[in-house]
Amino acid sequence: MTEPSARRRAPAMDPDQRRAMIVAAALPLVVEYGAAVTTAKIARAAGIGEGTIFRVFDDKDALLAACMAEALRPEDTVAHLAAIELDQPLAARLIEAAEVLRGHMNRIGDVAGALASVGRSRRPELPQAGLAKAGLPEAEKGGRLPDREAGLAAPRAALAALFAPDGQELRLAPERLADAFQMLLMAAGRSGAPEPLTTDELVDLFLHGAVATPGGAAPERAAPKSRKGGAR
Repeated sequence: MTEPSARRRAPAMDPDQRRAMIVAAALPLVVEYGAAVTTAKIARAAGIGEGTIFRVFDDKDALLAACMAEALRPEDTVAHLAAIELDQPLAARLIEAAEVLRGHMNRIGDVAGALASVGRSRRPELPQAGLAKAGLPEAEKGGRLPDREAGLAAPRAALAALFAPDGQELRLAPERLADAFQMLLMAAGRSGAPEPLTTDELVDLFLHGAVATPGGAAPERAAPKSRKGGAR
């Protein structure tokens, strides 16, 4: 009679890897359940024991704060903006950029809204070390997470680079236009709008204003080039 084969264990993770894995499993549950999500439910989603969560997070609030910090992280968004081809017309570049930025802002809103929806009047706190590991600026006094500006500053700089090739034809500096475009995206993304602007409409309005060209015809729009890979 042969001995049963030994169960293979998953490769050991260092604390940072374990923390990232738990946050990745927790994020969709936070969006679905808000702060009411249990650590037991998160552990099941991550395929670990509940006690493992508390080896890398002091408590559930620290885990929720890490989820908010992850939603604010701009690195993926910046990488997608940097991958937009600059030889396209400006309108095509902005259409592509708007889709990327809307996705980033939606992720922030989904997590923040879920935490607020169950009566959490303030954002969870996270130790300074946790913010540093998440790649975010230091927290405000009292350990509060920085506001969403921390997640929008780097994308705004990448957006300004998309305006730069047309610098001679622009009425304002690329940095100011990037700031205005980002604010327009945020305003257009508010909930409850009776007829939300499509991305094409938003870009057309930003570039050409509310007044139609002589004869009533809107300027011709340029479609963005397709890019290989890179889900937004």
